[in-house]
Amino acid sequence: MHEYTSAAWVWGLSCPGFPEEVSRARRWTRDILRGSPLAEDAELIVSELSANAILHTASGQAFGSFHLAVAVSAQVVAVSVTDDGGTGTAPKAEHDQDQDAEHGRGLGMVSAIAHRVVVHHSDHGHTVTAELFTDTQPGGHPC
Repeated sequence: MHEYTSAAWVWGLSCPGFPEEVSRARRWTRDILRGSPLAEDAELIVSELSANAILHTASGQAFGSFHLAVAVSAQVVAVSVTDDGGTGTAPKAEHDQDQDAEHGRGLGMVSAIAHRVVVHHSDHGHTVTAELFTDTQPGGHPC
């Protein structure tokens, strides 16, 4: 590998905290992952995480924003959404949610789709990263 070439590619997008930006984030992710078998899952994850940022944090308030990163390597597709914080609670997956509830199941769904979900807290907000592993093992099950 050339010393200036990375095996992973990373893209970033900053969006104002408007509800219509969720569809923009989805389209952007779909364009990056066009042709990948993980594109639909990544797009759904981005949609849920972006909507959560707008609905549940300061990202959805006046002058709020959220930030999206998509990292792609031969082994993994990782999508991360960083919100503006401003809440007393951190994002967490509720596995025992009422299946008829209208809200509160998004991060649980993300956890069910992704191979791994990591929540990072900082003074400036939360970053939720969902990783989708590619099938790199011969005879393995595709993602």
